[in-house]
Amino acid sequence: MFEGFNQAFVKDAIARSSENPVDRRRFLRAAGIGTAGAVGLGALGVGAGTAIAGGSHGNGPAQGPSDAAVLNFALNLEYLEAEYYLRGVYGKGLADSQVDGSGTLGGVKGGYKVTFTTKIGQQYAEEIAQDELHHVDFLRAALGNAKVARPAINLTDAFNAAATAAGLIKKGESFDPFASEDNFLLGAFVFEDVGVTAYKGAAPLIANKTFLEAAAGILAVEAYHAGLIRTLLLAKGLAEPAGAISDARDSLDGPTDDDQGIVDKRGKANIVPTDANGLAYSRSAGSVLNIVFLNPKKVTSGGFFPEGVNGTIVTSDNNA
Repeated sequence: MFEGFNQAFVKDAIARSSENPVDRRRFLRAAGIGTAGAVGLGALGVGAGTAIAGGSHGNGPAQGPSDAAVLNFALNLEYLEAEYYLRGVYGKGLADSQVDGSGTLGGVKGGYKVTFTTKIGQQYAEEIAQDELHHVDFLRAALGNAKVARPAINLTDAFNAAATAAGLIKKGESFDPFASEDNFLLGAFVFEDVGVTAYKGAAPLIANKTFLEAAAGILAVEAYHAGLIRTLLLAKGLAEPAGAISDARDSLDGPTDDDQGIVDKRGKANIVPTDANGLAYSRSAGSVLNIVFLNPKKVTSGGFFPEGVNGTIVTSDNNA
């Protein structure tokens, strides 16, 4: 059954792809490895009770979160993006069959169909909605029974708080990202750059090269999305509010000044935010949670995820 596979790779993939013994067995089933496969794994030295929790190898020390933990962290973010785009394009979010899993299943507050005023704006939103839907389905399939459920998501109060922090509205006012095409693009800008930096930051944590390639594929798609959003915002003359959102993100994710708006200090287009080497920058999972929780402190909930996220990576960094 495993002819043509590198034995060390298979052993490492199974060991790294489960958060606990139960998840390891579920991973085997989700991967289509039945009893015969389990026997084959035994021949490789991976016994039925040899689950490697937390990403450790063999009897060695833990080396960080497991691949399943990283993918589940990404799944939480994909739930958020999918619900945002699907509701804006179609007026409804994910189906019940696409949100179940371990952890606490939550509802979604806010979101309705946007009245788009340009053909390109509507086409962009429709395409990205489908991409985010496919990301959710892909990660859930890859994780199998180890997948986490969609946590509670708030698309109303969170955007009000984010817009207030960015100075787009005054305290007590409302910012509705579904009220217009321009608002929807600004709301999307809150997410997409964060998704790119999140996947890049997670890349070194993924040991299974098959999963790493898949994550790289999602990163590339998120980068396409981010570039498209930045281009449309610039074309619409929305550099100032986009810059305010960028500054607000920067105030949440740590002391370094990495986040960049859609124009540079000279007022020139800055569609691709990079460092001096032309590389996209990274964010840690904790810094990503600082942004989506809308809190620079060490917390486990808030903002877009009022009850927190599901899985094992659940706490933001202490950047305050």
